[in-house]
Amino acid sequence: MAKNSGRRRKSGASSPRKSSKKPLWRRVITAALVWGIALAVLGAVFLGTAVFFTLRELPSFTALKSSQNGQMIVVRANDGSELVSLGPSYGKWLSAAEIPQIMKDAMVSVEDRRFYQHPGVDPLGLARAVWVSAVTGDGAKATSTITQQLARNVFLNNSRSFTRKAREGILALALERKFSKDQILELYLNKVYFGGGAYGIDAASRKFFGHPATTLSTGEAAIIAGLVKAPSNYSPTADVQASIDRGNVVLGLMAKNGAITQGEANATNLDEVEIAAQEGQNSVRYFTDWALPQLDMLLPETSEPIEVWTTLDPAMQKAATASIDGNVPKGTQGALVSLDRDGAVLALVGGTDYVNSNYNRATSAVRQPGSAWKLFVYMAALEAGYTPDDGVVDEPVTIDGWSPQNAGRNYAGQIDIRTAFAYSKNTIAAKLGQEVGFGTVASMARRFGITTPIDTNPSMVLGTSEVRLIDMTRAFAAVSAGGTSVEPYGIRKVTTTSGEVLYEHKSVRGQVLVPHYVAAGITDLLQTTVATGTGRAAQIGRPVAGKTGTTSSNKDGWFLGFSSGITTGVWMGRDDAKRVGGLSGGHAPARAFSDYMKVAVKKRPVEEFDTELKLPEWQLEPDDEYLQGDPEDYYYVDENGNIVEPGAGANGDQPIYEDGSVGPGPGPGAPPVMVDPGTPPAANDDFLDRATGRQGAQYDAGPQRTPASSSVNVVRPQSQAPQRQQSGAPQSILPQQQRQPQ
Repeated sequence: MAKNSGRRRKSGASSPRKSSKKPLWRRVITAALVWGIALAVLGAVFLGTAVFFTLRELPSFTALKSSQNGQMIVVRANDGSELVSLGPSYGKWLSAAEIPQIMKDAMVSVEDRRFYQHPGVDPLGLARAVWVSAVTGDGAKATSTITQQLARNVFLNNSRSFTRKAREGILALALERKFSKDQILELYLNKVYFGGGAYGIDAASRKFFGHPATTLSTGEAAIIAGLVKAPSNYSPTADVQASIDRGNVVLGLMAKNGAITQGEANATNLDEVEIAAQEGQNSVRYFTDWALPQLDMLLPETSEPIEVWTTLDPAMQKAATASIDGNVPKGTQGALVSLDRDGAVLALVGGTDYVNSNYNRATSAVRQPGSAWKLFVYMAALEAGYTPDDGVVDEPVTIDGWSPQNAGRNYAGQIDIRTAFAYSKNTIAAKLGQEVGFGTVASMARRFGITTPIDTNPSMVLGTSEVRLIDMTRAFAAVSAGGTSVEPYGIRKVTTTSGEVLYEHKSVRGQVLVPHYVAAGITDLLQTTVATGTGRAAQIGRPVAGKTGTTSSNKDGWFLGFSSGITTGVWMGRDDAKRVGGLSGGHAPARAFSDYMKVAVKKRPVEEFDTELKLPEWQLEPDDEYLQGDPEDYYYVDENGNIVEPGAGANGDQPIYEDGSVGPGPGPGAPPVMVDPGTPPAANDDFLDRATGRQGAQYDAGPQRTPASSSVNVVRPQSQAPQRQQSGAPQSILPQQQRQPQ
């Protein structure tokens, strides 16, 4: 019995030890749950504390009603005159009871369908955004609730930082604790921005439909509600069809959420909604639409009224608008950018009618430049060693199965580079592109400020890569600046209404993009294009350098050029990229350039172009040595300082010295050199021995001429070139013409 009892005790004693060992996975899950709960509690405490203190700092409902969003901005031209005044437009404040229910339903349906259920932040919407992000791999795109949008509009900015988003959420939770849903919706509908300077639904209704918001129809409410997502894109005054399409999306969401029936949605015809006539707005708005967004980068955050002093010249802007309107083919659009030598935008036209279309074709549209792209092809060729006078053969060519054709399908045979460029020979551009490398041409375009994608297929030499007008104009401006980079800018300074300077543009020296000889060579080619080539219509009675561009089927016409420090680019074509009969860069765009530039340069002095081609040393051929001057102009001295006649010593001839003696030169056993006794020596023999390290003449080097070094500059076609330096003895010295070594 005792034995059995002992065994039972032993068995019983081992049981607790086995049960005390838990599996690893259970311990990991337990630890994770414990830490998760602890972190959640800690986060809740932190969030609650943040909301509590934020709640204490929130203004009252009355204070929020009286505060205004938006910033008054006065935009001034270069001469100080007012171009346009931009700022908030407020209608009548409508109470929650005065706001039409259909307006409330439309806004809630499109912006925050769970507005009446969430506490300010929508956890379901946030979870859905995280799930979509995980499934698709895209970044999280959680939409803000109406309360979050109100918090952002009233208290924050539109930066996309995590800190701003966290503050937005805390403010939203605090707003929901302090105000009712009706009060929040009232604040939102009276403060949200609807575009065109209109803040609040009453201002938007009066601007777009010409009546107060208290009488909004279902269709009008749908259009207004659709504006919040992107006011500039869906504005009925800028793009009627876009506003209608967006309004139909809102009607669909209203029906889905039960705000209206599907039958009511189908019965609402947004095409019948009458849009109020707008006051005429000129092309200056294209410029302000491009320049003013830059304030976000130039200024610290401020809401006080400011004055923006721009680079725009009113007279030039007027001339630019007239030149486009007067030359653009019927049914097409036109754009123009004009830059001063430092990059200041003097005029900018983004289209023919800002009211009908505020799309900026000068800064946003990407189109094929056609032969205007040859600027980069020929600069790459010039940098590789070609000169304007070099001969080429205009003949059929095929590269990787591609056979470019010239305009008119004819070939000129033996011509030079200058002629090939002036008459825009496609075959020559193709040959040059193949020789220097299509990647090299693309690199040249990048160097000169082309920011859009560039292909490196052979056809790229004819301008098949799409570009922006402002980028192409910038590239030509860099050529005008001697191959130095130019950065377009439109804002000179920003001040408060009291005159305090908040920002001032500081000019910086541009980066050298190509050697001077490349800029001089391409300017030579561009000048010839206007003088005798395809750009003759761009002549203005003073030197002009420029290039035409026409794409296949006449879809795009370009002219870009410069004169007297002003560079201007013109583009014409249809927005849908359809063919335009008769459109070519040498006609309407070149005429528009001429009409504008005659006004733009009127008060500027005439400037001749620098086309003097100073080639680099590596481009010199042995036959070019004659460009260094007549050998008879050189004097030579042996190592002892004796003047030797040029060419002496060749073929065994004895050198002839200044005193007329002939022989191997001073040395052991050599006759002495006769020197005018009336001329005192410049230095005695002891000084010369110490300076040269010689202890006397122990050898006879003789007058020998060694090959010239490779450090040579050549001036073409004709100039006084610098003297080559000789190494060894004898050494050359400057002739009487006073040549300056480089």
